[in-house]
Amino acid sequence: MYTPPAEILEKYANVLINFALNSGEGIKPGETAYIRVPECAKAMYVPLRNAVVKAGGYTIMQFTPDGVDPESLFELSSDEQLTHFHQPYYKGLIDSIDHAVTVIAEADKYEYANISPEKIMLRSKSMQPFMKYREEKESAGKFTWTLGLFGTPAMAAEVDMTEEEYWQEIINACFLDEADPVAKWKDVQRELERVRAELNALKIDHVHVVGDGIDLTVGIGENRQWLGGSGRNIPSFELFVSPDWRRTEGVISFNQPLYQYGNRMSGITLTFKNGEIVEATALENEGMLKELVGQVNANKIGEFSLTDGRMSRITRVMAETLYDENIGGPFGNTHIAVGNAYKDSFPGDIAAVTDQQWNDMGYNESIVHTDIISTADRTVTATLPDGTEKIIYQSGKFTL
Repeated sequence: MYTPPAEILEKYANVLINFALNSGEGIKPGETAYIRVPECAKAMYVPLRNAVVKAGGYTIMQFTPDGVDPESLFELSSDEQLTHFHQPYYKGLIDSIDHAVTVIAEADKYEYANISPEKIMLRSKSMQPFMKYREEKESAGKFTWTLGLFGTPAMAAEVDMTEEEYWQEIINACFLDEADPVAKWKDVQRELERVRAELNALKIDHVHVVGDGIDLTVGIGENRQWLGGSGRNIPSFELFVSPDWRRTEGVISFNQPLYQYGNRMSGITLTFKNGEIVEATALENEGMLKELVGQVNANKIGEFSLTDGRMSRITRVMAETLYDENIGGPFGNTHIAVGNAYKDSFPGDIAAVTDQQWNDMGYNESIVHTDIISTADRTVTATLPDGTEKIIYQSGKFTL
């Protein structure tokens, strides 16, 4: 198994801890970071821990083994066991931490392939209260998180790369070849903020996306702001918004595969009418797709996102959403997420908004938040409040 040089891993940990947390400001002395590292990414354990300690913070480390045979767990467990939620533990965990850092790494990309989609979703539902705890603390400005990718033999093989090639994509994407990657990320953050400000100043009513396999209208409207460059996810080059799900109309096909719940789905097409998915098809693993969008409110849109191909250094599909939703290349990417909306897209006091008000504004709520990606050429035209139209994205680039 290939392991990058220690210098690269130290730079990587420094980006995740001293840039990505606290919305680009890094961890502060006295704060606690909960760090999850799988066995196949063991080489990141010490660099992440040490980066937190050097910054004056505290760590709660979770190290998870590979090869835990989830298939036998699902076979042996009753529905009651699959849905049991350890409320005191998870509530206490969220109360105890200021940040969460998760390293994504897979020893086996298909370890859930033989488990029924129904059981996978049943287990996923059980964690909804935990996600609610996180969301509430984040909305109050007391919690941030980030994700990072660690390449493994299985991940590289999935996209026909050597481990060294896969890691080179990570190094390029995260600016780990720079003398000071954190300084470079701050430059990226400033440019994203410039474009984000331009988008927000337009006060877009809705966008119309047209291209190969895409003819989709997405409602934006009032009580929304575009987001991006916050440090959530490394790397992240996208700008996105939580739309009004009720105003989604049309068809969108995705030319990139979706890897979710240990399964691969490809050739996905979604058709929306009156804000809801009325048809969901896939050339591969359609049953899993239908189970996914069949969850409560997962048949509605929670995010609309664009990535400028000039910003992203990701040039190849990595078979991991974290990277694929930020891919650059000749046409950048457009992606939507079905399911839950990001409430920090609301420009006011999030904590003061009631559940009924979120519903009235068309912010979707679901246990699912699944990004599906297209790198096809397309044009995005915004309709402004006075009815005028403006192209905001074309040929893989923002035009602002």
